[in-house]
Amino acid sequence: MRKTVNALFVSAALIVGAVAVPAAADEASYAAAVEDVEQTLGFVPTFLKEMPKAGFAGAWQQLKDLEFSEETALSPKVKALIGLAVVSQIPCSYCIWADAASARHAGATDEEIREAVAIAATERFWSTMLNGLEIDLDQFKAEFGPLVGE
Repeated sequence: MRKTVNALFVSAALIVGAVAVPAAADEASYAAAVEDVEQTLGFVPTFLKEMPKAGFAGAWQQLKDLEFSEETALSPKVKALIGLAVVSQIPCSYCIWADAASARHAGATDEEIREAVAIAATERFWSTMLNGLEIDLDQFKAEFGPLVGE
C-alpha cells in the first residue's frame, strides 16, 4: 500500500512539474502572441501584460478570433450587447465600460444598450425565481414549449 501511495505522489509530482515548467514551445507561443497583440492593437495593454504566460496565447487567440473578429456569425454590435448584458450580471466595471463603448462604436443606440442591460436583469430575476422555487423543468418545458415553437 505504501509503495502505491508513494508511486502516486511521484507520478503527481512529475505531472505537476511537467505542467508548471513552461517548455520552449510555450515561450515561443507567448512571444508570438505578444507580438500579435502589438500588431493588432498597436500596443500591449497593461491588463494583458499582467496576465500569466501560461494560457496567454490561447486567451488572446480566443479574444481576437471571437470577440474582435467581424467574420463570425454575430455582428460586432450584437456581440458587444451580449457581452454588456453578461458583464452587467457579474458585475465587472472594466468590462461594462469596454462593452458599452464597443457597442456604441458598432452602432448601438443608448436605448439598445439600456435594453440589453434590462434583458440581463430580467433573465437574472426569472432564473432566481425558477431555480429558487424549484419549478419542475419538464413541466416548465411542457407549458412554455408551444409558446416558443417547441
